[in-house]
Amino acid sequence: MQTANDIRRTFLDYFGKNGHRVVESSPLVPRNDPTLMFTNAGMVQFKNVFTGAETRPYSRAVTSQKCVRAGGKHNDLDNVGYTARHHTFFEMLGNFSFGDYFKPDAIEFAWNLITKEYGLPAEKLLVTVHTSDEDAAGLWRKIAGLSDDRIIRIPTDDNFWRMGDTGPCGPCSEIFFDHGPSIAGGPPGSADQDGDRFIEIWNLVFMQFEQRGPGDLIPLPKPSIDTGMGLERLAAVLQGKHDNYDIDLMRALILASAEATKTDPDGPHAVSHRVIADHLRSCSFLIADGVLPSNEGRGYVLRRIMRRAMRHAHMIGAREPLMHRLVPALIQQMGDAYPELGRARALIVETLKLEETRFKQTLERGLGLLEDELTRLGADQPLPGEVAFKLYDTFGFPLDLTQDVLRGRNRTVDEDGFTAAMNEQRRKARESWAGSGEAATEKLWYELRDELGATEFLGYDAEVAEGKVTAIVKGDGRVTEAATGDQVLVVVNQTPFYGESGGQVGDTGVILSAGGAEFTVSDTQKKLGAVWAHVGTVIKGTLKVDDVVELRVDTERRSAIRANHSATHLLHEALRRRLGEHVTQKGSLVAPDRLRFDISQPTGLTAEDIAAVEDEVNRRILANSEVVTRLMSPDEAKEQGAMALFGEKYGDEVRVVSMGGRDAHANKEFSVELCGGTHVRRTGDIGLMKIVSESASAAGVRRIEALTGTGAKAWLSGRDHLLAETASALKVRPEEVPARVAVLVEERRRMERELAELRRQVALGGGGPGHGGGETKDIGGVTFVARVMEGLSAKDLKPMADELKKQIGSGIVVLIAANEGKASLVVAVTEDRTASFSAVDLVRVGAEAMGGKGGGGRPDMAQAGGPDASLAPAAVEAIEKAVAAKAG
Repeated sequence: MQTANDIRRTFLDYFGKNGHRVVESSPLVPRNDPTLMFTNAGMVQFKNVFTGAETRPYSRAVTSQKCVRAGGKHNDLDNVGYTARHHTFFEMLGNFSFGDYFKPDAIEFAWNLITKEYGLPAEKLLVTVHTSDEDAAGLWRKIAGLSDDRIIRIPTDDNFWRMGDTGPCGPCSEIFFDHGPSIAGGPPGSADQDGDRFIEIWNLVFMQFEQRGPGDLIPLPKPSIDTGMGLERLAAVLQGKHDNYDIDLMRALILASAEATKTDPDGPHAVSHRVIADHLRSCSFLIADGVLPSNEGRGYVLRRIMRRAMRHAHMIGAREPLMHRLVPALIQQMGDAYPELGRARALIVETLKLEETRFKQTLERGLGLLEDELTRLGADQPLPGEVAFKLYDTFGFPLDLTQDVLRGRNRTVDEDGFTAAMNEQRRKARESWAGSGEAATEKLWYELRDELGATEFLGYDAEVAEGKVTAIVKGDGRVTEAATGDQVLVVVNQTPFYGESGGQVGDTGVILSAGGAEFTVSDTQKKLGAVWAHVGTVIKGTLKVDDVVELRVDTERRSAIRANHSATHLLHEALRRRLGEHVTQKGSLVAPDRLRFDISQPTGLTAEDIAAVEDEVNRRILANSEVVTRLMSPDEAKEQGAMALFGEKYGDEVRVVSMGGRDAHANKEFSVELCGGTHVRRTGDIGLMKIVSESASAAGVRRIEALTGTGAKAWLSGRDHLLAETASALKVRPEEVPARVAVLVEERRRMERELAELRRQVALGGGGPGHGGGETKDIGGVTFVARVMEGLSAKDLKPMADELKKQIGSGIVVLIAANEGKASLVVAVTEDRTASFSAVDLVRVGAEAMGGKGGGGRPDMAQAGGPDASLAPAAVEAIEKAVAAKAG
């Protein structure tokens, strides 16, 4: 038997040998098509190649593309488990030609692969073509030898493919397998075509036109090929099954579910096992591609899928969370083809376990409420919409989950009533919020949030993506377009730009519209925690609401921010280990050029502390360990030792970021924190970290600033340059600079001491009154000594004043020292003169004459200062006059 893995490998190898580049599956979240919730076909990743907006180094490609159809236009969720071929997740095998080969080669490749490589009997195959495509019909006759009765012409759009209202398009040809007359159903195009006898296995799309408008088709200069074949359908045919759930891959997952629950895989719970097997695939692949459960957008669809599977697990009788226990079986089946499953194993397991644990807490109560309501209804009455809304609002039951429960009871839901209840809740929330005193502009953002929903953030693993402009805000109001020079805020349905929060600054970059407009993003803000506002200026063209745009984050800046953010986490833990567990974050700034980190710490860090912290962080960086992100409840995260970041608000689920390698002593990762920011993939991506300053920020709070990567390298290079210049000036080797500087400092101190002593001796005049270049006067019988000196320090004045008082025996001494334009003043009065003269009063007179204020001391000795040393003679003169007035 050809297994699903064999079939996939054969397909890729066959086209690889025929000149096709084997291209990896793109993520389930499309980055190049804002109209799609999830990647739902193999051609999605090549859309821009087909339109000519992108070129690649190959003209032929082959893929096995993972696809999800569970939301929006392509939604198979309600049918999954009940039909043979509906899935939320499936694989699409496809080969593509970008202007290289066309119909003849495409048909020949397909026919040879199916009949020779896979060995399907030719007599069991038939094809459809569009009625206008005689070329394809003729080629099927020529290459495959099919008779006209096995080439069915279809006049409808079922056999004419379009990318949209405009753009590349063309006829297609579908290949069907005939299971034989024992199975009910007719050929395509017949009245009973929906039966299971004839199964479509492959669709070949011949893109040969460009549609410019209704009915306006022109030939493409380079026709292309886009094909799609469902792996599960093909596997069912090749394995002789009529049901996709009976193929080896799906059967293995069904058996794993049955084994885990000790139930019969084909018994009363067969549908539930099928639902669990299908939903396990879609949930696991979505989580691996960065989608996490939430109440908005893609995350909400994921949650709906999860809860539908978990409800079926509950029906089987599983009393403990089941889904996460089946992940190993999925990885065993698909991990080789899709290694991202293995890489994200921990995240997948923990996310499924968390969601199921939380949902189980409310599931039974919600089902109890539902049972109570149903007993009150008549046999044919639908469930009231307000009850369905209560199940949604209180117990987390998505509407389609309630509908799925009721399906087995042949009941429906009053959907209009549900919508009315939802709208009423929103109205009350608006009214409540409007009375909270917020500004009018914030009211506008609340209305946008209510109307548009939350912005899908793609930036954890993307820096370029497409989106659709949903609103433009200019000043205090909305506008429909913004012209060149306009400064506006742009809202897009999905974005890779990070909105400022948690200390991390918002991203910058550019937004380009298909119409040629260019918008420079200078900042990104997160409004009401849900709506991303791109702040900037239109520098070219006119940007309009509903424009499809390409969003490009400034990659170099984002990389620097990521490095600084991850370094902040490592720094936080290193500080706690060095200084103690009292250290907690009191604020932070994560910018592209630096990181700033405030911590609770009563005393400053010593040089040894800083060196030890730096060494610890850089050791963790050099270990180049993986940075792991997981989803948990806040309580579970804290139980595992996760630190909550300052200023962040946390909901029912949190992102937990772990890095720094496993710490065997503590039995956990070195750093484990709750964080919604962007981070490096491995610690080695940080490069290195250098603390450049440590200072007081507030009482009991220390502020640390640091650099990483190229910024740290540039800072260290600058210091090396300064050291080299210093060594050159001192004429020593760099390593000898500290010793040489120490000698020079000591020599300077000795010379300063000697100079001060010489100046003191000069000022004292060799021990006699009237000497030393100063002035000694007799003012009304009072001896008055005044000296104005350069270069003496303020602390030298009082000892000199005491010395002069001894020399004169009785009188008043005034000393002024001038240093760097400022003056220090001391007035001393001998004991016998303090009854008539106060040193405090006199020093204040002198200080005021030099532009200063105040002064203080004792009646016999007082000191003051002045901002202008050039006024020292005026200060002496003012004090003389004050003495003369008292003496007279």
